[in-house]
Amino acid sequence: MRRVLAVLALFAFVAAPRAQQPVTVQQYLDVWQQASNVPGVAVGIVLKDGTVISAAAGESDRESHRKMQPTDLMLAGSTGKTFFAAVALQLIEEGKLDLNAPISKYLGSRPWFSRLPNAKDVTVRHLMTHTSGIIRYEFDDKFIKDLRANPGKVWTPEEELAYLFDTAAPFAAGQGWDYSDTNYIVLGLIVEDLLGVGRGLNVGPGFSPGTYYAEIDKRFLKPIGLKGVVPSTSRRIPGLVQGYAGANDPLGLGGAVIKDGEFVVNPQFEWAGGGFATSAVDLARWGHELYSPNGKALSAKARAMMIDAAVPARLGAGSKYGLGVIIRPPDVGRGFSPGSTTWGHSGFFPGYLSELIYVVDTGVTLAIQINTSGQRSQGSASPLRVLYALAELLGNAK
Repeated sequence: MRRVLAVLALFAFVAAPRAQQPVTVQQYLDVWQQASNVPGVAVGIVLKDGTVISAAAGESDRESHRKMQPTDLMLAGSTGKTFFAAVALQLIEEGKLDLNAPISKYLGSRPWFSRLPNAKDVTVRHLMTHTSGIIRYEFDDKFIKDLRANPGKVWTPEEELAYLFDTAAPFAAGQGWDYSDTNYIVLGLIVEDLLGVGRGLNVGPGFSPGTYYAEIDKRFLKPIGLKGVVPSTSRRIPGLVQGYAGANDPLGLGGAVIKDGEFVVNPQFEWAGGGFATSAVDLARWGHELYSPNGKALSAKARAMMIDAAVPARLGAGSKYGLGVIIRPPDVGRGFSPGSTTWGHSGFFPGYLSELIYVVDTGVTLAIQINTSGQRSQGSASPLRVLYALAELLGNAK
């Protein structure tokens, strides 16, 4: 009863209607979607015992008025880093990748290597924890201009890194924290070499043989049965629902992001910085297998390494970043929390937002995806706080 009353209080806080307050996942989602004015939302939940709960509200397309479904695909943004990091963690455990080695050990022979910021001092650990001092390439003005001028371009990792060549780092390696997709692009090149797979060019929909994506499919997606996780390597991604970018989108992609069946730019550029479209259900199932003690994705040793490597991060009060994981304390300074530490990741791609959390005390995993990256109604809860409210609602399901 205490938990139900707490959740009822949350409904009032997120602008629920004056009528009797909802207490089911579906009802909560219906209320939030209307209050926030997002086009559509999907949620996947996996309880400690593996029971799957799903719900959706709103529309996947405002023109056709098609209803959002829990299995609909949306671009998952940086939550995709969790897949790429999991491969790296397995390679570390296998003794093929040294977490504390300088990246020059793996990439030093590349003709461009010395032009990377902090090149000689960066380690694999620095890349995975965002402490390298290598900033984001994707927000470079010239990259954005080139991306929009040639929206169908297939990007190589080296072309992306070139936007940062000979630039100054904001801090020495290991002496600061700055979230950057570029770290995982560099990590991707290292892992490709160690695996002997392709050059990051998974072109077109599906898993191209001999690529990092195919390795993720082999190691995780097929064994777990995650059919709702696909590479975002084409302007045409089967099953991808319409997304709506905000007026202040950092890549300048405001409005509907799919036109005439094609994404307005090729999302393939994201690669190891994210690189996937997912359903909320399978994103939650992935989180369950990645974070829970009995999960199939990692050994207990690798999972502990992922968490124990965490460093302070600028992602909310008391937050930390491990090896491809955001760790938030019970009080993250963002309003309500589930009363427990959470592990997970956030994701942004123009037109979509995603959140994945695993509640350590209860073993509940939750994922939410919305098909807009624009502003919500003033005063409405963020997607992360929606997950916190649902985690509180389900907290007694142990």
